[in-house]
Order: sequence, then C-alpha cells, then structure tokens
Amino acid sequence: MPTKKLKVFTISLGCPKNRVDTERMLGALGNNMIAAETPEKSDLVLINTCGFIRPAVEESVQSILEVADAIADITPKPVLAVAGCLVSRYGKQEEDLPEVDLWLSTFDLDAWPAMAAKALKRQLPETYQRAISTGPAFAYLKISEGCSHSCRFCTIPSIRGPQISREPSGLITEAKEILAQGIPELVVVGQDTTAYGADLNNPDANLKTLIEQLLPLKGLEWLRLMYLYPAGMTDSMLEFLAGAGKPLLPYFDIPIQHAHPDVLSSMGRPFARDPRKVIDKVRKHIPNAVLRTSIIVGYPGETDEHFKELLKFVKETRFQNLGVFAYQAEEGTPAGDMEQLPEELREERRNILMELQASVSREILDEKVGETIQVLVEEPSDEWDGLFTGRVWFQAPEVDGITYISAPEGGLKLAPGMMVEAEVESVTDYDLVTLVMS
Repeated sequence: MPTKKLKVFTISLGCPKNRVDTERMLGALGNNMIAAETPEKSDLVLINTCGFIRPAVEESVQSILEVADAIADITPKPVLAVAGCLVSRYGKQEEDLPEVDLWLSTFDLDAWPAMAAKALKRQLPETYQRAISTGPAFAYLKISEGCSHSCRFCTIPSIRGPQISREPSGLITEAKEILAQGIPELVVVGQDTTAYGADLNNPDANLKTLIEQLLPLKGLEWLRLMYLYPAGMTDSMLEFLAGAGKPLLPYFDIPIQHAHPDVLSSMGRPFARDPRKVIDKVRKHIPNAVLRTSIIVGYPGETDEHFKELLKFVKETRFQNLGVFAYQAEEGTPAGDMEQLPEELREERRNILMELQASVSREILDEKVGETIQVLVEEPSDEWDGLFTGRVWFQAPEVDGITYISAPEGGLKLAPGMMVEAEVESVTDYDLVTLVMS
C-alpha cells in the first residue's frame, strides 16, 4: 500500500543560508512530501525563522502567531515546528508559545529527521537530498556555518557560533546532485566565503581548490560567489579568480559596510580601513568585474562628515548593485550599548544613499541598451502572457535587479531554467527589458 502523501506548509525567513537549512529539512521528509497551499491543509507546518535584527525577529514571531491561530481549531492539528536563528538567539519559548510542537535551533538540525518522524508518527528515509525551493534556474551552495569575526554590530557569531566549514567532498557531491536536476547556476554562500576551510585541518580545503573542483562539473553554466570579505581579496586570490574562466562569473559581492575609517574602526571590521584599496585591487586584476556591496548608515557615532564621505565614495566607486541598511541596535552587541542616532536620521540617510545609487545604477544600465546578452529565464511574469522574468550575469538572485524577457510571436517558447540570447530594449533604475533574438 503506497505511503500517504505528507502535506507540508513552509515559511522560510531570512537569508539564503537559512533557506538552505529549510531545503535540507524538507528533503529529510522524503519523496512523499508535497507542498500544502495553506497551514490549515497541512500535516506539518515548518517555520524557519530569522533572528538577525529586530524587524526580522518581529516578522518571525508574527509568522508563528498567525500560523498558530490558523491551525488552532483544526482536527487533527498539524504539527507546528519552529526552527532557525530565532530559537538559537532566544531559546525555546515553550511558556509563551505552547502551540509550537517542535523547537530547533540552528545546532539541532541533525536531530530534525528523528524529531519529525516521532511527531508525525511516520517513518522517514535514512538518506535524502535537499528539496530545492528556488526553482529550476539556480540553487544556493552553502559552504560554511557561523562566523569567527567580531564585528561590533553583528549577532551572527552569538547565534550561529564560530565558522564551521563543510568538507569539500560533501560540497562537491551536493553540487552534482543539484546540477543533475538541470539547474544551471550555483550561488556559493557563507558568512565569509573567502575564509572557507581555515578552520579545517585539511590543506585541500580552501576557496581556490573548491572553485577548481566546481568549475568542470557537468551542467554548470554560471558559478557565482557571494559574501567575499574584503580581507580575503588578496592579490593571490584575485589572480586566481581572474584566470579561472567560465563558468565563474566576474561578479564580486564584497560587503564593506562603510567607507569612513573612523566608522569602520568603531564597527570592528576585520580589514584595511580604506575600502577603496580593495575596490581598486579588484578592478586592476579584473577590469570587467561587476561589484556589489552592502552598507550600513546611521551607525552610532556616524557624523554628517562621515556620511558625506560615504556619499562621495559611492558616487565615485559606482557599484553596479548596492544594498543599504539603516542601523538597528541589537541587544547583546557592543554597538547596541552605544549612544544611538535618531531613527528618523538613520532612515533619512538610507533614503538619500538609495536615491544616489538609483541614479548610478540607471547610468550603468543605460549603457546596456542595444546590447545582446545571455539571460537566465526564471519564471512567468504576472504582467502578461508570454512575459518572463530572469537575470543576466551581473544580477544575483533575490538581491539585485531583474530582467524582463519576451519572445517574438511565433518565436522561441520560453521556460524557466533556459539560457537565451536577448537584446536589451530598455531599462529602469535597476531592471532590464529584453527581447529574445529571433
């Protein structure tokens, strides 16, 4: 007799690294798992939470409360499992949220299959693959857990612990399994990918060797590296990346967080105090490099002069992609105990910087009009039949702009996961509009 399908409703919050954890937990449930449309129609609700900053904590708690309310009167009641960084940061909230059946911190994930099997009263497979949730175009490859840096604003080391790199053999096996599903892009993530392997007693465990092992894998069209700490952008590393060739993309996500040395010093950032040196070094070795970074504005002690210097830096550097965050004071961090700038000022500075970046991005994209470029198709657009969204090589998934793709009537039939050649017809501040070549 076939096993009854296990209906699972999933909410995965936070960063790509958290999403990979969610996919592993879903994979552990086996091939008989199907996605439920609503919590009420599920056998299991899995909420993987984020606890990085206060708004993320609030979103996580709100999600738990809404699901608990939705399934309160269901018989039999779905199992409610809450996992992730919220649990690692604050512990199990069994008294405040007795509706939750299973609590898992980020350190409990190995116990998940046994916990889920017991709560669901069903046998689960002993071996399993990740259940990729990002569609047929790309998947994340998480190479490490935690972080060994001590940035004064960050909660990650206290939530996820020091860096723990995954063994290369396991990563290559996982990459092959992903590519075997026809997924063309791997996006390498970790809290600090350049530090990969530093904690392992293995001379072959480092980012260079890992890339060398990934590049020849069958089916890999694009290999993208995220979270490259500035300190890891050495001449040796850049020389290697410059010569690696396809399918490695010349896309550099280098989180600098600020440009003024006083602010960087106060933040406790683990690299040279002048980020211009890092940017210049990247462009020297790889002239066609596209740069993305993240910046925090309104950090305690940031003056008007500090902010003006930051604006000048962004205007001169011309990042293709930029994420800007208004500083959030977090309990348990040294910066959280410092005198805070007014919230209105923090948001104002964020808006000013984002307006500047929008104009920079538009100028860069305007130069692409008329070019023929490779586009990775991701999913149909809701705007009209035949219109799809996707990305070009300088757009990372979920954080950068997107590309709209359409084909001439009677032309190529588009589908998610396809790589197509298209002409850039127009642009917005962050997005491209393209037409597939006939």
